[in-house]
Amino acid sequence: MKTDAEGRGFVRRRGAGVALVVVLAAGAVLYAAGAGRNPPGFYIDESSIAYNAHLIATTGRDEHGREWPLFFRAFGDYKNPVYVYLLAAVFALAGPSVIAARLLSASAGVLTAAALAALGARLSGRRVVPPLVAMTALLTPWLFELSRVVIEVAMYPLAVALFLLAVRRATGGDRWRWTDSLLVAASLALLTYTYSVGRLLAPLLALGLALFARRGRARPVLLTWALYALSLAPLAVFNLRHPGALTGRFRLITYIKPQTTYAEAAAEFVRHFAGNLNPWRLLVTGDPNQDQIASIYNTGLLLGATFVLAVAGACVAAVRARRGDGWWLFVLYGLAASVVPASLTNDHTHMLRLAALPVFAVVLTAPALEWLLDDGRARRWALAAAVALTLAQGAHFQWLYRRHEQAPRRAHLFDRDYPTEILPAALSAAGGRRVYLADALPIPGYIQAFWHASLRGLPVSTFERLPPDAPAPEGSAVITTEDVRPRCRALAEDEPYTVCLMEGAPRAPAPLPAEGFRASLSVAAAPARLRTGERAEVLVVLRNESAATWRARERGGSPLQVHVGNHWLGSDGRAVVNDDGRGPLPRDLAPGDEAEVRLTVNAPKRPGDYLLEIDVLQEGVSWFGPKGSPTLRLPVKVVARGWLD
Repeated sequence: MKTDAEGRGFVRRRGAGVALVVVLAAGAVLYAAGAGRNPPGFYIDESSIAYNAHLIATTGRDEHGREWPLFFRAFGDYKNPVYVYLLAAVFALAGPSVIAARLLSASAGVLTAAALAALGARLSGRRVVPPLVAMTALLTPWLFELSRVVIEVAMYPLAVALFLLAVRRATGGDRWRWTDSLLVAASLALLTYTYSVGRLLAPLLALGLALFARRGRARPVLLTWALYALSLAPLAVFNLRHPGALTGRFRLITYIKPQTTYAEAAAEFVRHFAGNLNPWRLLVTGDPNQDQIASIYNTGLLLGATFVLAVAGACVAAVRARRGDGWWLFVLYGLAASVVPASLTNDHTHMLRLAALPVFAVVLTAPALEWLLDDGRARRWALAAAVALTLAQGAHFQWLYRRHEQAPRRAHLFDRDYPTEILPAALSAAGGRRVYLADALPIPGYIQAFWHASLRGLPVSTFERLPPDAPAPEGSAVITTEDVRPRCRALAEDEPYTVCLMEGAPRAPAPLPAEGFRASLSVAAAPARLRTGERAEVLVVLRNESAATWRARERGGSPLQVHVGNHWLGSDGRAVVNDDGRGPLPRDLAPGDEAEVRLTVNAPKRPGDYLLEIDVLQEGVSWFGPKGSPTLRLPVKVVARGWLD
């Protein structure tokens, strides 16, 4: 294997340099093409980041009035600072726009390929390796999709690549200088403050530096740790001042709960770790979450040739690690560490939380490419086939990506029609008065109004956000993301947004009379088999058999709302899980009226045969069953999850 100095010398040769420039230039064109319109529209998280970046660029404060915040509070969580401040700098120069924001992400994608090419030059004496590594990175669907959206993780692959480049610079020569320690520590800090998973991954990677703490390198490793620890001081102070702020999101998405035993947590971790490396998902189906904003559903995240080369490279790296090559041992360790944060959450193959994984995969193609470039006609043919397959599959993915630009699901996820239909309809209905924003808790649509208004030059005072317990005034224009909308005369709809003209005064909730607790229940769709802990939806047909009208929820009137709910019973009829799920009325139900109600249920955590008992209740008053109304019982078999679920 050639030295780093020899590798840099090869890259300086004209042919290799020209090839690399051509590859990166083509990548820049590919990544920038259609960035402003594909994906169509602007996702809620994109609008949140862009709006706060615009405020920072113009006022130095975030949407909550905090001056130069370290973390940005949004939607009950906190966004990291690196991307927001970089975008604020772009907006300060170019002004706020969708295309300027998307091009920042695209630039990060191309720079990731450039950084990986530079790393390839340090790892191999073959001058053709850097352009091939850059090409592989640019055509990797995973990295490309992350570069198309304005979210924090768009910058994360670049941060990982810069970290690996800094570590190789420090360890590839005879001496690990103090400047190398500074660069490695700075790159670890960049990982920590760029994306939330970095708060776990960066310390894991820092711990892995202990693999180099031999042959007189213990002191520089200790210096690196000390410098990195110093960079964590602002985070530690923030966490002390805002207890739980940086861990609240993790508590919601993890399977580790206070009641979880160590054995259960370990078993779940192993299962999720294996599931996150499932080749079928990586190569064929992709992220199983259909609402993943960076994904074309049912397409692979890695190219087939890249996956094969990465696996072969991992084998080569393992051989070199056994021979005492600390660098490749560290890369294999980093590959495993990159899967750990996502493996602590409920999702599988979550392409955002696993964003470091494709970077390590591309790095591992370098030793495989070097091996294929050795003497031997068969190897050269194999290399040519790998390059051809990469180009063919990469081109096919690009064709799919652009073909599905206006696909209904993508248009829905990215709120394509909000600025052309929803916002104009609301402003017109308001007639110069204030537009009210009424959001369901999981869908903070207010940020779309703020962002698109800023693009139109409208002041934020054009809108008023309604608190969760406040109904809209009579005659007002409202943009709402709630699925239950009493008093609403819909003027425009684009799920999940509805523009309402509110008719009538707000209604006060009241307990049902004694004769109001009578219902009949049937199901239009229900699962007969669930995995342990799985969440599922039951479509319940509810008929009002009483003499009273059941009111749908009014904002602020939820304490006495009528819901469909459920319990879980054992096969013997005894209660196992009492009071599980809820399904709200979609509208007022008069006597004799019926409606379909979507009830979300959560399967028990232990396998077995169960009865799903469905009933109706008025919150804070009573279930209907104890008052003589018939309930509905459905047999459901709950099975254990497989290792790759």
